[in-house]
Amino acid sequence: MTQNQPGSGPTALRILLGSQLRKLREAKNVTREEAGHLIRGSESKISRMELGRVGFKERDVADLLTLYGVVDKQARSAVLDLVATANEPGWWHRFNDVLPTWFQAYVGLEEAAARIRTYEVQFVPGLLQTKEYARAVVTAGSAGIGAEEISRRVDLRLERQRMFDRQDGPVFWAVIDEAALRRPIGGVEVMRAQIEHLIDLMRQPKITIQIMPFSFGGHSAEGGAFSVLRFPDTDLPDVVYVEQLASALYLDKREDVDRYTEVMERLCAVSTTPDETVELLRTIADEF
Repeated sequence: MTQNQPGSGPTALRILLGSQLRKLREAKNVTREEAGHLIRGSESKISRMELGRVGFKERDVADLLTLYGVVDKQARSAVLDLVATANEPGWWHRFNDVLPTWFQAYVGLEEAAARIRTYEVQFVPGLLQTKEYARAVVTAGSAGIGAEEISRRVDLRLERQRMFDRQDGPVFWAVIDEAALRRPIGGVEVMRAQIEHLIDLMRQPKITIQIMPFSFGGHSAEGGAFSVLRFPDTDLPDVVYVEQLASALYLDKREDVDRYTEVMERLCAVSTTPDETVELLRTIADEF
């Protein structure tokens, strides 16, 4: 069992712990229903534990290890030592009042990632947004919500961007559909400033931005936006994040990850090169 590494967060550890429990269960041909019954829970509880979406009780994990035949004291300790660390809250819990439950896991994964690759269709990715652009996006999608909550949501988005200030911050690679860059969210001035901000960000060695141009026509990611996250701990599986209107999918099965990774590779192959990205961004900024 791999211990916590720099940049790893509690959510990532929950996924690691859940993944290990799933592998142990499957190796013993124990069903989720059987495992759930043992810990006085349900099949769905085991599923949530194995996906790292809930906290862990040490008693439950100990009972599951016994069921799965893990009797070696050192092996049990390696797993149980992770329980307390995995349950520690991250900085984003300060924003629980404005953070949807289905998005909390993503913020934790994002914080722990070594590399994030994302494709965005409608907006500039949240990690690349200016404060004014972020406010315009949040306001447009938050009908009936007060000014204070909107400000809190914007603050959360800006706080997420602080990961780029860390020495061990992730490599971020974004492919943005040209439509997202030409939609004047917040007005002309806000959009021009946002485009210029993207040009500035291109100077950072860990940030790569490509644009899927209108001129290419149809492409392999017409199903919509998604992100693929990779972690410094090699025991952690890659995770694909697909956001929906009021929920999200977190995919870590190898076949799902491989499919989305292949789509991302195709997108990168046909999108603008970094030099072409800067040229197109300057053209769009001039048009605004």
